[in-house]
Amino acid sequence: MTDDNAPQVDASKLDGLLAKLDDAVAILANAPCFSKPAKVSRVFDTARRVMLVEGGCDALESRAQAMEQSGMFEGSDWESPQALVPALASQALKSASVDSVMIETLSELRLLAVARGDYVHSLVSAEQAHHYLTQTLAVNLTFLFDSPSEAERETQGRLAQIPRILFRHLASRIGYEHIIDRLIEEIWRILKQRPIQTGAIKRMVTQIALCQADPAIDLGISGQGADRLVSSLFGPTQACREDPGIDVYAERLACMDQAALQNEATGFARAMHDTGLVSPYHAVLLRHLHDQGDMLVSEALGLSSTGRDCLLCYRDLIHELVYQGIHAPTCQGIYGLALMLERGILYQPPVAPALWRQLGLELSAWSRQRLSLALGEAASPQAWLIEGVLCMLGLPLGVGQGNNPTCQSARALSMWAYNDPDYLLQMVTWAARDDEIIIHFEGQPISSMASLSGVATALPMDLDPVSLLVVPYLDRIYAEMGRRCADREGDPHRWVNPEFHGWWAGRGFSINVDVATGKLIHLENFLRQFYACYHPYYNGNQPLIHPQPAGIAVTDSTARFIGWHAITLLRVNLDLNGEMRAFFYNPNNDSGQDWGDGVKVSTSGYGERFGEASLPFEQFASRLYIFHYDPLERGELAQVSQEELDRVIGYITRSWGADRLPAGDLQAARGLMPS
Repeated sequence: MTDDNAPQVDASKLDGLLAKLDDAVAILANAPCFSKPAKVSRVFDTARRVMLVEGGCDALESRAQAMEQSGMFEGSDWESPQALVPALASQALKSASVDSVMIETLSELRLLAVARGDYVHSLVSAEQAHHYLTQTLAVNLTFLFDSPSEAERETQGRLAQIPRILFRHLASRIGYEHIIDRLIEEIWRILKQRPIQTGAIKRMVTQIALCQADPAIDLGISGQGADRLVSSLFGPTQACREDPGIDVYAERLACMDQAALQNEATGFARAMHDTGLVSPYHAVLLRHLHDQGDMLVSEALGLSSTGRDCLLCYRDLIHELVYQGIHAPTCQGIYGLALMLERGILYQPPVAPALWRQLGLELSAWSRQRLSLALGEAASPQAWLIEGVLCMLGLPLGVGQGNNPTCQSARALSMWAYNDPDYLLQMVTWAARDDEIIIHFEGQPISSMASLSGVATALPMDLDPVSLLVVPYLDRIYAEMGRRCADREGDPHRWVNPEFHGWWAGRGFSINVDVATGKLIHLENFLRQFYACYHPYYNGNQPLIHPQPAGIAVTDSTARFIGWHAITLLRVNLDLNGEMRAFFYNPNNDSGQDWGDGVKVSTSGYGERFGEASLPFEQFASRLYIFHYDPLERGELAQVSQEELDRVIGYITRSWGADRLPAGDLQAARGLMPS
């Protein structure tokens, strides 16, 4: 019997196939742009045949740079490897099209060459490539362990072997022992940030559970520490330990006395707060406890005295939120509800009435269609939206921008949920009911319906329920505000940010980059002013009252400049080691990043709250390029030591500022503004 997963072509033919591949790549490289699409299919077909030969993956990996430089990825989504999403790889690999399967396969091999240091890529670092491949392996473990399904054999035929050959090669290069362990490590790292969107994480945990349950898969010593993750979803308590199914669990609940229900409630709450993940069984329990008394509901939510008091004061509202919004598919809303109660925001007079309005909201046809299209039919559009509202109010720093250039809009939603929740609920109402949002800019209304276009070129789909509805409108309004400032001198964020985000965003504005030339200007002035505004040792020990929008120059792990990015400065405090740190919100889905030159963003271990990122104050200042402040506050520049300023400027000139010195003159860049 032959092995379905074994290469099916005699290895002696490899040299001949590689010669044909090299010819096809050379023809593609020399072809004019307009004819490249007609030439690339020959490369894909020959590469497919090479894949089926022993040693074929190694040969393709070694040719990754040449194939990319031939223009193979031009004009496709794979042209920008830094923007690829691991979760989407399986869609291309399961396609019946040779071109679709092979462009994804060759892209993975390209990133493998980058990760191993054999190919220095201009757009993605070795660390980023390794991180991407690890995540791709993690969410596609079925390709690694399972044979093609009947459906795959029917639609793909022998093409179904290509992803399996690819993933075995990737795993052997990266190391099998790292896959499960790295996956578990990655899950816990992300969970510490408490994101609102947990679908990808739950899929990863499900894959781990399947591997643990399969006797044909020997994990060896790998997979230690996975039990807490798996049990949090599939068996948090004794009554559902063996994952009996929702219907069976509901029957068991009906037979339980008060003491048994108490144990179930405590077990679910412990697992939820430990991991940030919510089991569908938890939703069944919470709905069952609806008529069992508020104390059991409080136990199931894991509330402290603050949350319990809020629950008792607004019990009818909470029960209605559970009744309409909490079902097995929308179970993650339980965690949002618990943290919302812990925040005590229902005591703000407008919030409870706004939530009652949300419960009775009639969604527009477009809103219902968009929610169903993105999230599925397992729950009603209204239930999906209530879950999203609860999660955003409970986890305001868990908002992510997805794979979209909409950091400004994600930051605004986070800031409103954090600082002005009733305004957020008003935005949700306008977007979901009216298909329109209106925000005033310098006294003039801007309608999302009248705005031509936003920053995003396509309608974002990989977002939480609230962002799905609100972000497209905010994106258009933000872009329109920018267009109205296009003829003004300087950076448009000076005028846009306070109008877009809220009155608490300071009208004072400082920037260390000349907009016209992109060169560094007035570095010392910029830094001394930032210290004077935000460093407790230089601002009279005044804590930051309202979160403030700021802009950073993002760099990769080699300190290369990547781009400008919107963040929110939340607070500046001494960390657990007595070092002054800046704590901030980053909307890019994952705040733990290596920005090069020793600048590594932390998300835990230094006193960070859920969703916060942090850096030592000096390192944060070195990546900052714009910030806002109150112009009516005292304006003296901070008397920061020259030694400390030189350390910050050193970080700048060794990274994103290396090519931004005016005529190569650091002294000109660091000079003070004229008075």
